[in-house]
Amino acid sequence: MTATGLLGGSFNPAHGGHRAISLQAMDALGLDALWWLVSPGNPLKPKVGMAPLAARLASAQTVARRSRIRATAIEDELGTRYTIDTLRRLVRRYPQHRFIWLIGADNLGQLHLWRDWRRIARLMPIAVIARPGYNDHARAARAMGWLRRFVRPADRKRKWTDWRPPALVFLRFPPDVRSATMIRQADPRWHERFAGRAVRDPVTRRRLTPSTKQEQP
Repeated sequence: MTATGLLGGSFNPAHGGHRAISLQAMDALGLDALWWLVSPGNPLKPKVGMAPLAARLASAQTVARRSRIRATAIEDELGTRYTIDTLRRLVRRYPQHRFIWLIGADNLGQLHLWRDWRRIARLMPIAVIARPGYNDHARAARAMGWLRRFVRPADRKRKWTDWRPPALVFLRFPPDVRSATMIRQADPRWHERFAGRAVRDPVTRRRLTPSTKQEQP
């Protein structure tokens, strides 16, 4: 079995902060690989300012170079809109992988708004990555009223493949202040650097072109 982490997001754009926390999580959890799930569109985020999927995937692949991180737009191929549907399809499609879902502490704070969030927790272990300014709120989140009983000790995090979900572990790394919002504010047209570039998805092997139907910035 291949121990594989799943980190979803808009990656609008991907940046060194994504890479840093991903590599730290891979080391902490003993992962063989980590997949960045570049979302076609997040139901909880506005579409305004969202760069085309091909550009976001290209930026993610550029940042992930020379690592065991694989940036994929597999959600676009699966046609899934919600995380629970994506994760269920991945588990069925890749039985040779043992998955753990990685989320930031900010997402844990709003997890109770996600569709079938308890079913997500029952599907695979969850690793929550600390984020400055969100950690206290995350531990007091509404979803933690149910999840708290399933929290595992951080010093047992490399044993996650033995855990039966629901299981949740908190990870804490040196804070990284880089953010996609700051990059967009400094360079609103960053996506133009990837204009016209076709990229091949390393997971699905599908070729994604800028003509693929997607939201425009």
